[in-house]
Amino acid sequence: MDIRQYAVAGAESMITPALLFYKEQIIRNTEQVVKMAGDPARLWAHVKTHKTREITGILMAHGITKFKCSTIAEAEVVASCGASDIIFAYQPVGPNIKRFVQLIHAFPEVHFLAIADEMDVVRRLGEEAVSHGITIDLLVDTNTGLDRTGVSFATLDGFYREAAATEGIRVCGIHGYDGHLHIPDRKTRDEEVKKIMDAVHAAKEKLTADGYRFDLTVMGGTATFPCYAQYPDVSPSPGTVYVNDWSYYRDYKDIDCMPAAALLCRVVSRPTPCTFTIDLGHKAVAAERPVGERFVIVGMEEIARPIRQNEEHCVLEVAPENRDRIPAIGTELYVLPAHICPSVALYPFGHVAENGQVTGKWEIAARNRQLNI
Repeated sequence: MDIRQYAVAGAESMITPALLFYKEQIIRNTEQVVKMAGDPARLWAHVKTHKTREITGILMAHGITKFKCSTIAEAEVVASCGASDIIFAYQPVGPNIKRFVQLIHAFPEVHFLAIADEMDVVRRLGEEAVSHGITIDLLVDTNTGLDRTGVSFATLDGFYREAAATEGIRVCGIHGYDGHLHIPDRKTRDEEVKKIMDAVHAAKEKLTADGYRFDLTVMGGTATFPCYAQYPDVSPSPGTVYVNDWSYYRDYKDIDCMPAAALLCRVVSRPTPCTFTIDLGHKAVAAERPVGERFVIVGMEEIARPIRQNEEHCVLEVAPENRDRIPAIGTELYVLPAHICPSVALYPFGHVAENGQVTGKWEIAARNRQLNI
């Protein structure tokens, strides 16, 4: 990667570690996603990556008005931006059942949908809806093979019919996420998505033949949205791609979106001839992957390898022949996380970069689990 794509003027005066959003690249990524989808009206953009009003606004300016959210706080933020439709893509349990209904009342101009894969939840949602004199629109969450949530396709027909018969509930279609399909090869990815869509179409054909509504099929994430975009009856729902990160950029060349966020950090120590330490610990970058796979430093992708990370420090190692390339103490470095979504949530705000200048700050508005509802 070219450091000139990420360097910003005045970095020497910025407190590190810091989150940077590159507005122009976010716009380019959004334009690319819309082009690949063919129509922005097809897209349900997940906001779990950026959690900001400003990036939501950029997407809306490009015709994307439908969104997916993983928390009530995210849904509240996006609703306040004027979104037309929002899927709460996290089966509501416990207090979230009442909070979801409160959300509907707080933003009557927004069309909200819930997802569910458990009949007890469907019944509780229905009871809450009836007590408030409303009907809740619901998508049946399907298990595409990730085995994290969802009704199996073998039991989908029966579940769909039972949910549709529940008072207070209007079943509108299905939802499915396939985060297990980490397949760089596009042809193989298409083949795996086709298997899922064959099951979807079989279920849809049977249910619609018997008079059931099946208006909406919301499927996939960033890796598979180009695959689902080939099916006219599917609404793809990518999320990370608008900001993007190192792993998606590296592995999915067919998507062609550059990372549009980086972490600014500094060299704080050079403890041995072949190692250096930066101020990017667990508290500053997503740490769920093995240490050596959590991020790359722009311009040093093939040189410096993270070998140890603590709360506020990360130690990197270079080969002996590259020890003269270890940056000096205090040097500003730009890091591309392998997983940007949880990295963003570690910061209260992101600096906004335009034309190599920092022009403002964007609050990570949905960083907390609860705002007003």
